[in-house]
Amino acid sequence: MTSTGTTAPPPPSVARLLRPYAGGLAVVVVLQVIGAVAGLAPLLAVVELGRTLLAPGPADEGHVRDVVIAGAAGLLVRLLFTAASAGVGHLLDTRVQLSLRRQLAARLGRVPIGWLARRRDGELARLVGEDVSAVHPFIAHMPGELVSAFVVPLVSLGYLFTVDWRLTLITLVPVLLAVALVPLMMTPTRLREQKEFDAAMGRISASVVEFVQGIAVVKAFGGSERAHGRFRTAVDDFTRSFYRMVRGLSGVAAGMQVALSPPFVLLAVLVGGAYRITGSGLAPADLLPFILLGLGLTAPVAALGHGFDDLQAARRAVGRIRDVLAEPSLPEPVRPVAPEGHRVELRDVRFGYEGAAAGREVLRGIDLVLEPGTTTAVVGPSGSGKSTLVQLLPRFYDPTHGSVLLGGVDLRELGSQELYRRVSFVFQDVRLLRASVADNIALAVPHADRDAVVRAARQASIHDRILELPRGYDSVIGEDARLSGGEAQRVSIARALLADTPVLVLDEATAFADPQTEQAVREALAQTREKRTTLVIAHRLETIADADTVVMLRDGEIVERGTTAELLARNGAFAEFWKIHAGVTEAEGEETR
Repeated sequence: MTSTGTTAPPPPSVARLLRPYAGGLAVVVVLQVIGAVAGLAPLLAVVELGRTLLAPGPADEGHVRDVVIAGAAGLLVRLLFTAASAGVGHLLDTRVQLSLRRQLAARLGRVPIGWLARRRDGELARLVGEDVSAVHPFIAHMPGELVSAFVVPLVSLGYLFTVDWRLTLITLVPVLLAVALVPLMMTPTRLREQKEFDAAMGRISASVVEFVQGIAVVKAFGGSERAHGRFRTAVDDFTRSFYRMVRGLSGVAAGMQVALSPPFVLLAVLVGGAYRITGSGLAPADLLPFILLGLGLTAPVAALGHGFDDLQAARRAVGRIRDVLAEPSLPEPVRPVAPEGHRVELRDVRFGYEGAAAGREVLRGIDLVLEPGTTTAVVGPSGSGKSTLVQLLPRFYDPTHGSVLLGGVDLRELGSQELYRRVSFVFQDVRLLRASVADNIALAVPHADRDAVVRAARQASIHDRILELPRGYDSVIGEDARLSGGEAQRVSIARALLADTPVLVLDEATAFADPQTEQAVREALAQTREKRTTLVIAHRLETIADADTVVMLRDGEIVERGTTAELLARNGAFAEFWKIHAGVTEAEGEETR
């Protein structure tokens, strides 16, 4: 049986990302072309008025009137069409940003959860927020600026060539000097500095998010100096990266700004014009269009130069968006197989995290069977692979060798929807949605009625606390509902109880609960124990005592397994573990008395 989605698709190109909006972009460009060309009419009207008024003899009033009307009409057309172009561009930008965020949300919802777990909160928040927003100038402004940067100079040059082609070439000198400097802004060194700047900015965002999320712990344990130290380090890295980038670009940017500045352009035009006029090749009145349109030649290019940073930022943001959209989805089977029962089996499972040191396996040769209606507790020291082991069952990761089976079927041959109808999980690090408490509990069973939600909340010993919230079960997490870590865990447990899946994975699910609440939750879980296969990471002796099988891990391998009584009788690694934890528990009890 083969699965789809096991290899990463090629990153979507910018053209592919924007293909659905090609029509809208074309409308923006056409409107901007009309507006840009019409914008030359006032300048040409001034030129024609100058020629008319400077010509010998009386001026033709009718001609003057027609020229003024034509110039005013051109100005009006420019205002209308550029405003329409900007309006369509900004509407298109909102559609593109909405689409990108939806694509990112869909992709992040399909990638393996383990991939998400390896990313920092600030990194993902910046991707969906700042990186998508950075596309704004690329959609809303760059099409118009590019059109102006090419159409206006081309039309102006066409007109100026008809007046005097030699002075036209002289007028182009400032523009050519500025354009010649552009490649210096895109050398490998400059691009590397910009990449380092983005990475440093990302570290600042991540450190701010982590500091805010952990500020209570920092204050409680007096770690503010270390926490602030990490933030200061990120800021210092950013400052150094910013200084290197600015230092590398400042000379080039200054040169472009001088070349495109009105005084420099006027100097070039006047020097060239004086040469042509004194040589009797140009009438003095013909110098006027070069003075006016010469400045117009540089303005769009200057605007494009000022938008260069935004364009580069948008390009890098699109690159990061493309990388995420190219992440492979959780592999899905071509022909899903339905499991028979809910017996869980791990066969010669080996696993190493992507990017880990060569040959470094977190799990090595795990063979384990979880019979229906039993509870298996996994114990061991920190770093032994407990959390990694339990994360294989809800398929946060796939083993690099061996297989995990449910009802005789490899999890990779089981559709993800079918898997999560049969496996639910509660982890120590609980994440609740910004939704009502009832919706958070009913996340896995959205059609559940309120009675079922309340019943699950009662079993998880969170019902009374929910009733204390301003709107009870309709209170929204993060708005009018503020829950402690233990309360959030109980909401997560209520969610698992409501889902009522035949397999339940618990990773210290009651770590933040008080003893009375923990006992109530354990009793609630025990009521349905006979029809459920439970895998739990255990640190507390009460959980170990309730388990049918205890598995002792050390350095990614199972060193002992059996019932609590059997393992204590062996007086091995588990017995030592039990004695240490029993001593800690007794000491904690003495402190509380």
